[in-house]
Amino acid sequence: MKLFLRFGNVIVLLLILLLFYIALDHFGYLPSKAFANDDFDIEFVPANIDKDNDGVDDYTDILNGAREFVAMEPEYKSAYYSGGYPTDDYYVCTDLIWYALDKAGYDFKALIDEDIKNNINDYDIEVQDTNIDFRRVRNIKVFLDKYTNSLTIDATDISAWQGGDIVVYEDHIGIVSDKRNESGVNYIIHHDGFHKYEEDGLTRKKIIGHYRFNLDMTKDEATEK
Repeated sequence: MKLFLRFGNVIVLLLILLLFYIALDHFGYLPSKAFANDDFDIEFVPANIDKDNDGVDDYTDILNGAREFVAMEPEYKSAYYSGGYPTDDYYVCTDLIWYALDKAGYDFKALIDEDIKNNINDYDIEVQDTNIDFRRVRNIKVFLDKYTNSLTIDATDISAWQGGDIVVYEDHIGIVSDKRNESGVNYIIHHDGFHKYEEDGLTRKKIIGHYRFNLDMTKDEATEK
């Protein structure tokens, strides 16, 4: 009987360890080898714009800005702030976007606020709220659809993805990493309060948008004509 109980305890312990392993794998905390563009003969295409004149192209600035944001190890909490920007140490996924774009020289809040003011019907909202509109995934996607380069949402088309791209999901958003998994699919840099900030999780959710921030504020006007 004692031997049977000991055996049962071992089985329970193994099950606990297995569940722990599965949880670590699901949330991206297991170590894995990261690959680079060169491993797949993919060439990084730099932006032809250096908005902040720092000698670094915009796409690289956006990528570096995303890494700078997650290096702060922000905590996750959704809250409303007068003035729009968080005034504490709590952030949501969309805060990564305006932060990274700011590091490239773009005032994303001002850009999207102005566009909503002038084209509110495009955003499917009734009343503009400059304290929160720029931090909503759906609003960011509308802006990106209108004024940036929309690319394939097929993550297995690995040559069409590069670090600094923006990826959008139904209820989430992130910056594409320049790291790749063994199949060449890019990692994602994001903030959801659960997973690692930079991880092999690009395809965990259904992708509904993939953009390269080559800003053209006349693009929507040309489409209407």
